[in-house]
Amino acid sequence: MIGKIQEKRQEAYLGGGEKRIASQHKKGKLTARERIDLLLDKGSFREYDTFVQHQCVDFGMQDQHITGDGVVTGYGTINGRLVYLFSQDFTAFGGSLSKMHAQKICKIMDQAVLVGAPVIGLNDSGGARIQEGVDSLAGYADIFQRNVDASGVVPQISVIMGPCAGGAVYSPALTDFTLMVKDTSYLFVTGPEVIKAVTNEEVTQEDLGGAKAHTVKSGVAHLAFENDVEALAKVREFIDFLPLSNRHEIPVRPTDDPVDRLDPVLDTIVPADSSKAYDIKDVITRICDDNTFFEIMPDYAKNMVIGFSRLGGETVGIVANQPLVSSGVLDINSSIKAARFVRFLDAFNIPIITFVDVPGFLPGVQQEHGGIIKHGAKLLYAFAEATTPKITVITRKAYGGAYDVMSSKHLKGDMNYSWPTGEIAVMGAKGAVEIIFRHVKDKREAEAEYISKFANPLPAAQRGYVDDIILPSTTRKTLIQDLKMLKTKDRQPPAKKHGNIPL
Repeated sequence: MIGKIQEKRQEAYLGGGEKRIASQHKKGKLTARERIDLLLDKGSFREYDTFVQHQCVDFGMQDQHITGDGVVTGYGTINGRLVYLFSQDFTAFGGSLSKMHAQKICKIMDQAVLVGAPVIGLNDSGGARIQEGVDSLAGYADIFQRNVDASGVVPQISVIMGPCAGGAVYSPALTDFTLMVKDTSYLFVTGPEVIKAVTNEEVTQEDLGGAKAHTVKSGVAHLAFENDVEALAKVREFIDFLPLSNRHEIPVRPTDDPVDRLDPVLDTIVPADSSKAYDIKDVITRICDDNTFFEIMPDYAKNMVIGFSRLGGETVGIVANQPLVSSGVLDINSSIKAARFVRFLDAFNIPIITFVDVPGFLPGVQQEHGGIIKHGAKLLYAFAEATTPKITVITRKAYGGAYDVMSSKHLKGDMNYSWPTGEIAVMGAKGAVEIIFRHVKDKREAEAEYISKFANPLPAAQRGYVDDIILPSTTRKTLIQDLKMLKTKDRQPPAKKHGNIPL
């Protein structure tokens, strides 16, 4: 019996066999087990359900069995920290999802929630196993339900490393972060053939659902990488920023970067001419530990910058307007991008650091008809709802309703600061003067008066809307002091089943 067990185990390790493994390699893709070996710490993987096989007896499937049924599941560690994962095996039935395949995935998701550990899905599947009919569809729904149940409890990361089509796409869409591999991964509800048959449009898989389509155009995916090896290495780096669950403290990484480090360059980084741009990423990296910043969605809605960094060794989430792109204006895409990120940070009690340089919301018929009111309200709702520590730094412009939305004091911001270059007003000086002094021919004197009265941080500071006006060079020191003070923050929202965010 022991010999038979070992034989079955070896069959499971081979998946669909040597020929299919060679075919996988020829496409520039690793196998399911090779991916696990690269992702996890050496020797840490503990596999579940190695011997599982499908139970289907229709369409000749009773004579086709591959031990493991197209997915490898279990747990292991990344940099010594526990994670659960599944890795779909395209060499076995094309990684298609059967009832038993889904059951294996559901088992590790249930246990991840039970013990409090992230779930990482390495997706490489041809979709539902047609021969199993409704059982396959039920399997997808079982996974979707667990995605929802785990949301906000444990971090969920999907890595798309091959095809992911039809109903299968909704599991990654429900997870917190979706990463893709360029040229070998695809995400779409209906493929090119169906689209051509229904709408007569011709499109390639890559243009329809490749990494560029989803990281630049749709915003469905958060990051894209050149190959499997780079993607898995980045997941190892990324997971270090995240707490294991909503019950765990945020991770701490020791640093030699002094907590009281001053940076005089920041005192002159914002141009004196408010119409001139600067790169907010330079501000972020100069303030954070070791000048590091792990950016999320860098190629989508570039007027908004989001990502993870550390201050005093502890993880923080960064949300910032980007003056280099459209002056950092808020629009539909940037609002959606930032809102989902803010809600993730709040779910896991990761402090939110917001850098504000925003001239307002983007005007235009397309924006209005596209629902900028509803989508902008998502970001407002996300900030207002968040009970995690919230610290805001106004670096320059904070105009109109966008000032309110960007984690202002009025949305229960814990600490709100302005640099001396801050301009907190209903609108810019030129626009305001055109309205207030529309009958005055020479508006230069009026513009100077408006700037001295409103386009500076003093009026807001005098009303307590910003807690202090700080020198930019002291920002790092100030933020770390505040984060230490806010560690025991405990704000409970009003009792209710849940709010009704404007989706």
